Amino acid sequence: MHLPHLRPFDSHSVVFLTVCVHQRRSLLACDTAHEILRALWAKSAELNGWYVGQYLLMPDHVHLFASSSPDARPLADWMRIWKSMGATRINQSLRRTGTFWQADYFDRFIRSLDDYAEKWAYVALNPVRKGLVVNPENWPHRGMIHDLRYHVARS
Repeated sequence: MHLPHLRPFDSHSVVFLTVCVHQRRSLLACDTAHEILRALWAKSAELNGWYVGQYLLMPDHVHLFASSSPDARPLADWMRIWKSMGATRINQSLRRTGTFWQADYFDRFIRSLDDYAEKWAYVALNPVRKGLVVNPENWPHRGMIHDLRYHVARS
């Protein structure tokens, strides 16, 4: 069950999303996937009304924070759009075919600045917990497109 299909989302809502690669294959922790997804998310605000904040790609899944504009596409539509375009472009770049993403995704409203900070701190440590880097700032497949902290309801 996903978050209620509010349209539009409250203008101060931030949603935390997790999307997994089909069969948890390790396909995302590369510059190619990072560049493709970042470019899609950077255009999302203009094309679909969705602003992507901080994000982090792990080998087999991605975490991101997003917030919608008042005229944004519904969340499920936006997810379908970027997942489809991302899958096509990444598959072409990696010279592979077949299903790229798991069909579903996980979503959660961020309710306060503390909640946002706590969730990002946990996510940022994923590469450390997996032994991929010693310091979370050294993980190259992370970033921020828009600063969404002002969207978060103040605690």
